[in-house]
Amino acid sequence: MTGRTLVAGVGNVFQRDDAFGVEVIRLLADRPRPAGVEIADFGIRGVHLVYELLNGCDLLVLVDAARRGCEPGTVTVLEVEPGDTAPRAAVMDAHGLAPDEIFAMLASMGSRPGRSLVVACEPADVSAGMGLSDPVRNALPQAVRAVEEILDRIQQEEGARDG
Repeated sequence: MTGRTLVAGVGNVFQRDDAFGVEVIRLLADRPRPAGVEIADFGIRGVHLVYELLNGCDLLVLVDAARRGCEPGTVTVLEVEPGDTAPRAAVMDAHGLAPDEIFAMLASMGSRPGRSLVVACEPADVSAGMGLSDPVRNALPQAVRAVEEILDRIQQEEGARDG
């Protein structure tokens, strides 16, 4: 593989809590990161994320708002198996962001990231409007820590393999 890690935030800033991924990336942008780690805001450009993943990626950390039936503001880290996503005949909306759509489009192009984690936050409000709800805004520091812990763990694992 490439030794490359991509931390990708997705979401629509015009749908309140759907902007969670974008906001986490904004907070991570100026923080130190290990070599080989790229941090990028893809907003509503799911197709652009797919094309970026075609460049090769050992680890994808996708940051997004996701309804999982938890209390609003709950941050979870999920490991997903994009290889299990079968390519679909349907065309993805150019602004589609659902991880399964991203992985399906990538699979239809003959590619997939090496490992994929999703740092998700349970939204309270994804209606039209700007600004995160209080529970989601309060979850931002926890999500930033979750991403940094993932990156630290990966760096430690690589150091153990190398040394």
